[in-house]
Amino acid sequence: MDFLELVKNRYSCRSYQPKDVEQDKLDYIMECVRLAPSAVNKQPWKFRIVSSAEDRKKLCQCYDREWFATAPVIVIASILHDEEWVRFDGKHHGDIDIAIAVEHLCLAATEKSLGTCWVCNFDAELCRKEFALEANEEAAVLIPIGYPADEPKEKKRKPIEKITG
Repeated sequence: MDFLELVKNRYSCRSYQPKDVEQDKLDYIMECVRLAPSAVNKQPWKFRIVSSAEDRKKLCQCYDREWFATAPVIVIASILHDEEWVRFDGKHHGDIDIAIAVEHLCLAATEKSLGTCWVCNFDAELCRKEFALEANEEAAVLIPIGYPADEPKEKKRKPIEKITG
């Protein structure tokens, strides 16, 4: 599959089959995350792979949606604020860096026929407490991963002329 086809195949999956994700696929995905670029190569992130029923239940308290609970694996992607690069004018790049790494995760999962979805609208403070995150660590994104049980909807995108100039 070429890159354009891969990008076209990636979508926000909101229903997962009751099937475990193989460890070798998770290892491949996390290797792709590890190789993601970051500002000044700081790699200011931590990725927690949550697969136990008990820990997934904790995450479902942070984001209470029925479809979310169907994912066999959920990754907590965190920014390590004391490791992020800060530009001379004070701009922090942790959000940018985590976004790049998470999209590497999503594209690698798609390549392995797995579905993912960016979840940013969750209770980050409850997540911090439930998973004993460090003071410098901010849970930025939750990413459910699993075999899709839904079909992608048509992607609505602006025409190329509207996004280039």
